[in-house]
Formats: sequence, structure tokens, C-alpha cells
Amino acid sequence: MSNLASEQKWSWWPLLPLYPYGRKRTIFRELVPNQIWSFEQLQGIYYVAVPVRLLVVRVKNELMIINPLPPTKELLSDIDVLVKKIGPVKTIVLPTASGLEHKIALPALARAFPDSKIWVCPGQWSFPFQLPFDWLGIPSKRTNILLADGFPHSDYLDWIPLGPIDIGLGRFQEISCFHKPSKSLLVTDALVGIEETPPELFDLDPTPLLFHSREKGSEELIDTPIARRKGWLRLVLFASYLRPEKLEIPKIKEIFENAFKPNLRNKRAHFGIYPFSWQKGWELSAKKLVGKNNPLIQIAPVIERLVFPRGQKALITWLNKVESLQGLSWLISAHYSGKVRFSKNEVTALKNKIKKSDWATSKSDFGFLSWLDQKLLKIGVVPKDPLKKFSD
Repeated sequence: MSNLASEQKWSWWPLLPLYPYGRKRTIFRELVPNQIWSFEQLQGIYYVAVPVRLLVVRVKNELMIINPLPPTKELLSDIDVLVKKIGPVKTIVLPTASGLEHKIALPALARAFPDSKIWVCPGQWSFPFQLPFDWLGIPSKRTNILLADGFPHSDYLDWIPLGPIDIGLGRFQEISCFHKPSKSLLVTDALVGIEETPPELFDLDPTPLLFHSREKGSEELIDTPIARRKGWLRLVLFASYLRPEKLEIPKIKEIFENAFKPNLRNKRAHFGIYPFSWQKGWELSAKKLVGKNNPLIQIAPVIERLVFPRGQKALITWLNKVESLQGLSWLISAHYSGKVRFSKNEVTALKNKIKKSDWATSKSDFGFLSWLDQKLLKIGVVPKDPLKKFSD
């Protein structure tokens, strides 16, 4: 293993086996000068990979980490640059109750910064058994619960709860953070901004883009700007709808007839096994999700249809609070694009769009998500009234 690969190694990947598994390449960038820094990695399933982001935030002469990610040697080395420049990491925040990709990395991150205080969203849950923090690797003696125990750095930060919403196995809830010095709203899953060009993170390895840019498994993975953009738009559709309307699954015979061709007999190409067939019109669906000149801010469709189908009221309540923030200028999400322009005007426009839209629809690309939601509702996994449990 090369020295770089060793620095990007993540040994705990079997706990949540998401691509790229045991190797987590990280891009380190400054989002707000001398205030907020981003650490981006890829995560996904079957090459359906999108950026996920850990943030380091300056609070006076200390650092706060929010939205944990696997702390590889590479990532910790970059954080150490900030520690030497600004000050120590004193706070680590897990602001979501259900974000496994962040929760799974918290124990290792807590060990990496033993002098830090841990803050977690209320309602943490584990499956199939509810386990205490220490059993999950989260040090209970230095762990606090947001809301119940107050909030960290309240002189620099405003904390805005979204939810809780009963999703059956546990709750969906996240506590977004408004960083006053930078006028930035930091969220986990609540909102995303998606752009039409592939993120820089794919420059480190464009394989997921090239894999999904093909029409059938017998085609080689050829790297061109057109192929990258095509693959990115398809990844956005997959991640947004799980099974978009213009996607069909070929018959097994057809899949294997196109597999194991010359130059495709390798793990990178999944041996030519490509169980997807894209129908005419798929690109029009994708363009509805991405911004041409600036990232398009939205509720991720999978969140809208599986988390908020009967909880729109909770979302509007949260947006009302966000709308009232003084000086709000930026949105920084844990997924997709980083810093995106987000002022009161954008919040108002988004809120009006949600109120006027066909919420929790079953039409077009939402068909599969709707079927899944109704199936879970029918067998009793999710409740008919997801807000009732927490109404008091």
C-alpha cells in the first residue's frame, strides 16, 4: 500500500459498508476565509456516490467539528494545520439523530480529540438494538445532549431544531447551526444545493461517473468531460429518487450477455455487470434537480418523500425560524455543494414553492419512493401521523 493510500485508510468501513469502503480520499478547502473549512469524502452504493462533508468551524480561538466523517490520517493531518493556526478542537457535534454516515465516525473522531466535549442530537437510536453511548463507542462522560443540556458556543451560534419526526425505527431530527460571524446556516440533511457540473472530489477518481455514463455493460470506461457530466447527472437521479422513472432494469440474460467483455474483466468495471437501462428523457428529469449557473437549493426528493410525506408542517416551522435569522447569507450542507448563496429571499421563495407544490406526490420520478412509503405505511413500519408522538 502506498503512503497516500495508507493515510486514507478507514479500517472501520465494515460497520457501514459504503463505497469507497476502506479508502476515504478527502478534499480539504476553506469555505469562509478564516472561519469555516470543509473536508469532503465520497460515499455511496454501487458507484452511486455523492460528496459528504465534515465542517470545522472557528469559535473564537477554538475549533468545533460538526457532521463527523471517518478521521483518516489524511483528514486529521489537515485538521492539525488548523489547530496550529487557530487553536484546539474543543467541540464535536453530531447534529442528527439518524445520519448513520456521521454517527458511525463519531467514536473514532472522539478518540482522536480526547479533550473535546461531545454534543449529540436528542433521540439517538441504534438498530436492531438500542444500545447505550459507551457501547457504541461514544464516551458518555463527556457527551451532552443538544436542547436538554443547552447548546455549545451560544454566543457565536444559534441552534435551530428541525423535527422530531417519527420514522418508525427511530426519529428524524437535526439541529441546524447558524454561525453568526460568517452568516452561514450549517445543515446536515435538511437542504442541499446541487450543481450540474461534477464536484471536484471526482477528479481524484472519476470511476463512478464513467461507470454510470454508459448505456450497457459492454462499453469501456472512457474518461471524457461529456462522460463525466453524463455520469454525474445520472448519479444525482439515483441518489434523489433511488429508482427514477426513466430507469429500467434489463433482464438477467441481457445483463450477462454484455458482461465479461475484453478490457472489462476487472473490479473497477464490476466485470461489465451493469444492471441499468436508461430511457429517453432521463436528462430532462436530471436537469430539474441541478442549477445551471448556481447550485439549485432544494429538499432532497428522497427526504421529502420518505421522511416528510406527512410532516410538511415541521419543515415549514423550521423554515420560518430560518427565515427570521438576522444577516443570513449562506447555506453549507453536509451533502453535494458546499457554500451556496442563501438569504431571506431564497428562504421565502423555497417556502412558497413547497406550499404550492404537489407535496409527497406519486407522479413521475417519485413513483418508486411513493410505492416504498405506502408499503412501509401499510405494514406499520412508519406511522400515519409522524408528529403525534412528539406533540407534547
